Amino acid sequence: MMDNLAVRGRIFDIQRFSTHDGPGIRTIVFLKGCALRCRWCCNPESQSYEIETMMQNGKPKVMGRDVTVAEVLSEVTQDRPYYNRSGGGVTLSGGESLLQPDFAVALLKACKESGINTAIETTGFANADVIERFLPYLDTVLMDIKHINSEKHKEFTSQPNERILENAKLIASKANKLIIRVPVIPTFNDTVAEIAEIAAFASSLPNVDEIHLLPYHSMGRDKYTGLAREYKMGDIKSPTNELMEVLKQTAEQFGLKTYIGG
Repeated sequence: MMDNLAVRGRIFDIQRFSTHDGPGIRTIVFLKGCALRCRWCCNPESQSYEIETMMQNGKPKVMGRDVTVAEVLSEVTQDRPYYNRSGGGVTLSGGESLLQPDFAVALLKACKESGINTAIETTGFANADVIERFLPYLDTVLMDIKHINSEKHKEFTSQPNERILENAKLIASKANKLIIRVPVIPTFNDTVAEIAEIAAFASSLPNVDEIHLLPYHSMGRDKYTGLAREYKMGDIKSPTNELMEVLKQTAEQFGLKTYIGG
């Protein structure tokens, strides 16, 4: 374990007391860097691996810092009583932690050795051998499936989805638990037909029985302004509660336990 504690990585935030990113009360470690550029991303400061300055409430804020596993572990273990009482733990998010495998795997391993439940939120966009390194140290994988049509996936995220869908099959066959998440984005995938395609794929995966539909919101818009970047979703509104209920019923038709929100 001592070797793991010295491994360094780059994060931009640690968020405590989350109840939407895995079971129980969790601490979320947000890693820098992502291979996708989703138009609706609410954490644009996560996309570049580089340390950036973002204007926030009229003041510059540095986004990104280099840390060791030991430093992060020291912070997340402070909430062990909450994990123990709620069945919670630590979730790695981003960005995409698959792009920092040495640091992320070392942190997950250290958490497991400390008796802390582990989870990851992932796009699944990485080589299969990288994903294989993570799986022994994960209790739960929360994986986005954004669209089945690869051309439309690339149009809205900058990357095709063939690798993602293949990795979903790999993760489903080997993970302790895989939950499929779908960001429901107007103009991208908010129709009954598109959600049905995703639900059909999810239900075909071994050991997958749960899907979360996450309604689009524009709460990250100000971050784009702070980074002097364009927010490409314009004035698109969040899907209505009525539509989300219809999409929930659509996914349930494939035998999946379906939840609106995380």
